[in-house]
Amino acid sequence: MCSEQYPDSSDGSDGSVGSDRPVGSVGSVGSDGRVASGASGGDARDAARYTHGHGAAVLSAHSRRGAADSAAYLLPHLRAGMDLLDVGCGPATITADLAERVAPGRVVGLDAAPGALEAARATLAERGLTGQVELTGGDVTALPFDDEAFDVVHAHQVLQHLGDPVRALAEMRRVTRPGGVVAVRDAVYSAMTWFPHPEGMELWRSVYMATARANGGEPDAGSRLLAWARQAGFTEVRASASTWCYATPADRAWQSETWAQRSLTSFGPRAVELGLASSNDLETMAGAWRQWGRSEDAWFVVVHGEVIARP
Repeated sequence: MCSEQYPDSSDGSDGSVGSDRPVGSVGSVGSDGRVASGASGGDARDAARYTHGHGAAVLSAHSRRGAADSAAYLLPHLRAGMDLLDVGCGPATITADLAERVAPGRVVGLDAAPGALEAARATLAERGLTGQVELTGGDVTALPFDDEAFDVVHAHQVLQHLGDPVRALAEMRRVTRPGGVVAVRDAVYSAMTWFPHPEGMELWRSVYMATARANGGEPDAGSRLLAWARQAGFTEVRASASTWCYATPADRAWQSETWAQRSLTSFGPRAVELGLASSNDLETMAGAWRQWGRSEDAWFVVVHGEVIARP
């Protein structure tokens, strides 16, 4: 990635309260692939389906993430000995980075997907962190922890996939100690920008966003984090933004092929199932991504919203 742009995350504190990171899906996943929000009743947003799925292209993308490029806004708040919960930890690459920063504190990675937890175990073994980081399955709207159990609760690219993100934030707030922080970061798909503009790229965005919303999620979650945190009862919320930028030959090749594969095998088939796209549309989207990736001038920016919220 080209240089990520992060605003100054200092808030005048001594950095004694930190935060963590994650990726992947959360919520209890049923046999139909839907993620339960834990809410009762018949509201369409009571459950949401994880739009990306857990195929090889998705886990590969998640495994590239680390604290430096995905949790930089949190790092000034971390200190040794903090207890940290990473909600939606995915393959635990960010979790591992943050575990090293808060050692010897207790670190728990939570994810609903068995495949993600299997990848997380491999990451932790490779990093020599198996003894420090505990992994567990669970539902973000019914966390299996006592009140005030952690100094830091973090979720990376998680809330966009949930049917009730406010309830999830309230639950994260419940398990955070006084003086602790909840830290969340999510993309804003409508704000993503790129050059050049192959025919089919805008189709990709519109189909992805429609599919995510049909699944019960919100692809522009990053722009709503401040509002959701306030609704969840947080008394102090600091909002910021940062980016991922893909402009080097290696990053262009990786980004283009990853999204080409996701269009064909991840969210794309779901879009066809929902009547939001045709099989030809999927080929068009994949072709557009590959055409973009072949350009020496190609540039793509992902915009993220992020908040640090205190109970």
